[in-house]
Amino acid sequence: MSTMTSEQIMSQAEKLCLQRGVRLTTQRAEVLRLMAELPGSISAYDLLDQLRVSEPQAKPPTVYRALDFLLEQGFIHRVESNNSYVMCHHFDAPAHTSVMLVCDRCAAVIEKHAQGVENIIGSLATDAHFALRHSVIEAHGLCEKCVAVEACTHHESCEHDHQVDVKKRGKKG
Repeated sequence: MSTMTSEQIMSQAEKLCLQRGVRLTTQRAEVLRLMAELPGSISAYDLLDQLRVSEPQAKPPTVYRALDFLLEQGFIHRVESNNSYVMCHHFDAPAHTSVMLVCDRCAAVIEKHAQGVENIIGSLATDAHFALRHSVIEAHGLCEKCVAVEACTHHESCEHDHQVDVKKRGKKG
């Protein structure tokens, strides 16, 4: 994953929008900025709550329109299994294949570039006479922190949160 700062992400997004002849409106930019500052995924309604800090009048359609635009431009990904959105750190290559590693315990999402898988998917698409634009693969399991919690046998004397509270919404990863 890229180590770009939120400022670098915003600058690159503005540049790409100019090149593509699309408008990065103030609201779209604010939603992208909020997402760029997050280390993981977020639901649309949690994003709306954050947007309302700077734009108290913001409504769900405002966020959904911005998310649709950002998805179209390849700046973010939708994580279907937990109905959240995550920043894409490879949006300079919009046709890349991403693997979303989704933690079943805490709902953290980690995006990885699926380099070897791209060729297989591309070949399958070609065989089917299908014009592939973008693909996202979701894989479920446990993140590093949750593996440690699940492996812990000293529940009374450790600092882990052993409460199994599977998250429905996105969470930092």
